[in-house]
Amino acid sequence: MDKRVTRNARVFARAVGHAELPDGDAVVASFESRLASMYASDFFARHNVYPTINVEHVYAVIAMCLELREHRLTDEQIFDALNCAFAGRQRFFGVILGAINLLPNSYAIAKRWNISDHEKRVADGSIDYDLFEVRDHSIEYRISGCRYVDMFKAWGIRPLCKVFCETDTRSYASLTRRVGFVRHSDLSDGPSCHDEIFEKGSRQEAAS
Repeated sequence: MDKRVTRNARVFARAVGHAELPDGDAVVASFESRLASMYASDFFARHNVYPTINVEHVYAVIAMCLELREHRLTDEQIFDALNCAFAGRQRFFGVILGAINLLPNSYAIAKRWNISDHEKRVADGSIDYDLFEVRDHSIEYRISGCRYVDMFKAWGIRPLCKVFCETDTRSYASLTRRVGFVRHSDLSDGPSCHDEIFEKGSRQEAAS
């Protein structure tokens, strides 16, 4: 068995347990077969070309969503099960972000990360920006195309891409001392991903 499949099957087993699905071993086995087939698909070969995207991980999450949908879980139930499955991963990044939150230059760090990410995404074509504006105390961007969304759409479950769209929301929830975040919309269920990141206490924030 492909090590990528067995590694993700262990994660998926936690989602199955949290959702209390009957015959959990059979559900996990079905997931393993599904993911192996997806990794061998033309879709995967077509999508696995973006250095800034861990496409193996994205496909594993898509396979989890498809499997859970087959068992008639609602989207909210799927999000809940996946959050349980990836709780350890989320805690790890939460600790790092919590440490950054304590730093006096936490906004400057967030600003540099956004600028660097924008440059890399544009370079590899993984994100299509209609707007990326950097001001003294804020950044605003609007995205009309996203390969994460494209992958979920290719497998018929575009709305469930919100599990990745919410990554930013969770991250900025840990950077509350000096960093503000406003999400106006995202591409999982809207026409664009429109976000603003700003430095708390700045004159620009007060003006808005």
